[in-house]
Amino acid sequence: MITFLSSIITIFFTLPFLGLFIIFFITKLVTNNTRKSVHMALDYTTILFIISVHFLIATIWGKSLFWLIILIMLLIAMIFVFVHWKVKEEIVLKKVMKGFWRFNFILFLLAYITLTLYGLIHRALIFTFSN
Repeated sequence: MITFLSSIITIFFTLPFLGLFIIFFITKLVTNNTRKSVHMALDYTTILFIISVHFLIATIWGKSLFWLIILIMLLIAMIFVFVHWKVKEEIVLKKVMKGFWRFNFILFLLAYITLTLYGLIHRALIFTFSN
């Protein structure tokens, strides 16, 4: 049972888009609201993209830069709080966290796509020129 669960989790970390589509379709069936389903799918799969980027970095360069990912996320959070405070002159934590989390989704989605393409091209070039 533990092996099966571990395999399922590994699939979602390897293919976070699969998790995104599954969560979207399930929430779409439950809520019948496309907009709400998209937002829920984005919010719930952000963590998958963050972990996937970590594993892609570890696979491509052979070292963990998770501390850098956390540091970048903390800096983004501080920027979001500061900008929200400057614009609204008060901090509404729920709005700040929602914006921060959705920005992280976009950032890590782009990082995932970029690292995947880089990894594929890098491995192809190594394979091509090593023969």
